[in-house]
Amino acid sequence: MAPYQFPFLRRTVYAGTFLHLSSRTKLCVREHCILGVDEEGKIKFIREKKVDEGHVGSAGLSDEWIDEEVERQGWGRKSEDGNEEEESLTAGGLGGRKGEKTRGWVLVRAGKGEWWFPGFVDTHIHASQYPNSGIFGETTLLEWLKNYTYPLESSLSSLSKARKVYSRCVAATLRHGTTAAAYYATIHAPSTNLLASICLEAGQRAFIGRCGMDSDIQPEYYRDASSAAAIKDTRNTIAHITSIDPDRILVCPIITPRFAPSCSSTLLFALGALAHEDSLPIQTHIAEVPSEVELVAKLFPNYDSYTAVYDGHQLLTSRSVLGHGIHLSPAERALIKKRGAKISHCPVSNSCISSGLCPVRQLLDEGIEVGLGTDVSGGYSPSVLVAAREAGVVSRVLSSVQRDFGPKKPILPVDGQEESSYAKSDKKTKHKEKDASHEYERTRLAVEECLYLATVGGARCLGLEHKIGRFDVGMEWDAQLIRLGSTSPAEAEANVLDEQQEATKHQPIPKTAVDTDDDDDNPVTLWGRETWGEKVAKWVFGGDDRNTRAVW
Repeated sequence: MAPYQFPFLRRTVYAGTFLHLSSRTKLCVREHCILGVDEEGKIKFIREKKVDEGHVGSAGLSDEWIDEEVERQGWGRKSEDGNEEEESLTAGGLGGRKGEKTRGWVLVRAGKGEWWFPGFVDTHIHASQYPNSGIFGETTLLEWLKNYTYPLESSLSSLSKARKVYSRCVAATLRHGTTAAAYYATIHAPSTNLLASICLEAGQRAFIGRCGMDSDIQPEYYRDASSAAAIKDTRNTIAHITSIDPDRILVCPIITPRFAPSCSSTLLFALGALAHEDSLPIQTHIAEVPSEVELVAKLFPNYDSYTAVYDGHQLLTSRSVLGHGIHLSPAERALIKKRGAKISHCPVSNSCISSGLCPVRQLLDEGIEVGLGTDVSGGYSPSVLVAAREAGVVSRVLSSVQRDFGPKKPILPVDGQEESSYAKSDKKTKHKEKDASHEYERTRLAVEECLYLATVGGARCLGLEHKIGRFDVGMEWDAQLIRLGSTSPAEAEANVLDEQQEATKHQPIPKTAVDTDDDDDNPVTLWGRETWGEKVAKWVFGGDDRNTRAVW
């Protein structure tokens, strides 16, 4: 198959407000800003303007100021034929064709209530399970795989069905702002190859994995005929992706042993060797539920742990992304850190299948890189925003569990105990309780941290941290345009109660026209008093795909 011809990219200047996470806890907000993207799809320059208070987004940026700033970059005059609205909706695409030059540049302005945010990175999603989204069953993980997952995946040997499933899955992820994803497909090379082609045509950065599984625990109707057959089909997928995207600009193969129990030791060794042969990334599952961990110990008795199984087969590297990682021992976490492997946190799936509460704070504190995965269809939504939301919620639940069901506080003295003895211990007890309370609170993930995991964290997991996840010069333009709803100033005054309005809060509220332009259908409403941190929090906890206006 001939290599894919990437679309020509025009020099484009984006104007408005740009948000990204400059660190795990710091939200960087650039208001009244322009950002220039060259023909290669890379950020060439960033310029901010100080404007009078009250101007929002691109409203304080005049055409004259923009023209002057861009000309200083040597880009010449703005193209006269550029349709700004059309460009904002169709300028998607990553990686342009080298050597091609365009004259002039086009301007894309964010509209009222709009701002740019880095595209989401989904580090763990089963495209083949998309039709089962929302179906969890009432059994264990292993029974769920047997009753729901394997029958669906096996049916994707049909290319016509695979095309329908994969096309809709990729479209759904893009609609939710996912610009990069690590996909699990099936054992079928032709349909896995089709997924790669669909992602490339859609302009989505993707890691495509043909699932390797030749173990006897797999149903006979859905497993590789042998380890040799599995490697042959995996090479087929690697060759296909190389043929359509030789430089792996957008699509890259990823070695995918489904999980240790689904593979023979022979296959694991072969997949590890194949990953090293072509310096390929690796994805698999680890320690999702206790019964899975027990099964691994039974199937691989010569290894000390689940993690050691992967390490012993050359599958634990700095390019390995391990899904879940809930039930890891301290020694396993230390080994993962030593090898530089990453964890894909899948909070929605972990909750829906009752897998457990992943101690993300502990992983981060120990220096392990963490990203977010939707884990469709264990997770019910293809939205990384939902995963970020649930990552925060799950961390709060874990904090409460640790507080209420962890080690108990010291028992108070019974009647008759010497007062002096209690007095001496009381100070130490209060100090310990304060320290314990601080530890419980630290378990929680802030909104900023959840969004970091959804962008920069995911990029680091997939080795893309020098390309995507932030808006910095030299990075690739990989973004989504976010729009939140707002009320008119009059309605905000009528509906937001403050101290001066307390006396009249029971009086009828006059109806005022909402400043619409699609705001009626926006799930998030701003009232004019929110800080940027509060706006972002509202988006995380109340937003959905209707907030994502476009992706690049």
